[in-house]
Amino acid sequence: MLTLDEAVELTRTGDLWVFRGRSVPDRAIQTMTNSPVNHVGMAIVIEDLPPMMWHAELGRSLPDLWSGGNHRGVQLHDLRDAVTVWAARYGQRAWLRQLEPQATRDMEDAALRAVARLDGTPFPSTARLAGRWLRGRVPRLRRREREHTLERAYCAEVVAVTYEEMGLLPAGRRPNWYDPGRFWSGDDLGLLGEHKLGNEITVGVPLPAPGSDPA
Repeated sequence: MLTLDEAVELTRTGDLWVFRGRSVPDRAIQTMTNSPVNHVGMAIVIEDLPPMMWHAELGRSLPDLWSGGNHRGVQLHDLRDAVTVWAARYGQRAWLRQLEPQATRDMEDAALRAVARLDGTPFPSTARLAGRWLRGRVPRLRRREREHTLERAYCAEVVAVTYEEMGLLPAGRRPNWYDPGRFWSGDDLGLLGEHKLGNEITVGVPLPAPGSDPA
């Protein structure tokens, strides 16, 4: 187990943060996708900037570091703040999976281009989320959709598209083929080249005092 401070210090661009909660929506996502987790985000760590998390969520409690405002959907957050909110406010357990070898500068640039293009994309409703995931598994329907057209996006789609643009995932699959469980070690993600993801490392997140705001 790592403390949150230790995990934030270790994380680099391309590392994954996966979460598992117990709420009804969390359980619904886990059941629907046959996955032990319900949320995934990707770390972006650029030079001397604070580590950031790139993900999609329904909440808008934290400022989006790319746009400067608070909104739902695809967002770039301070990593430490995002993990704290997911643990304290949403009741989630957190794990870190590290990308090996470390992402190159070209990969970081590709990740930032994905941020510029996708930031602010709305998060789908639960019903639409289920429909998108199911359509991603039906080849006949998948062929009808344009490649990488994301009018709405959930967390796994955002990470998958960003990984593909970084050259870590093969082209050809629709983003909605992915779900949070694809990024858990029990599934074979099939990264390209010599890249691989390490096993999950449990991250212990200190909870704020009762009555305080985790954001």
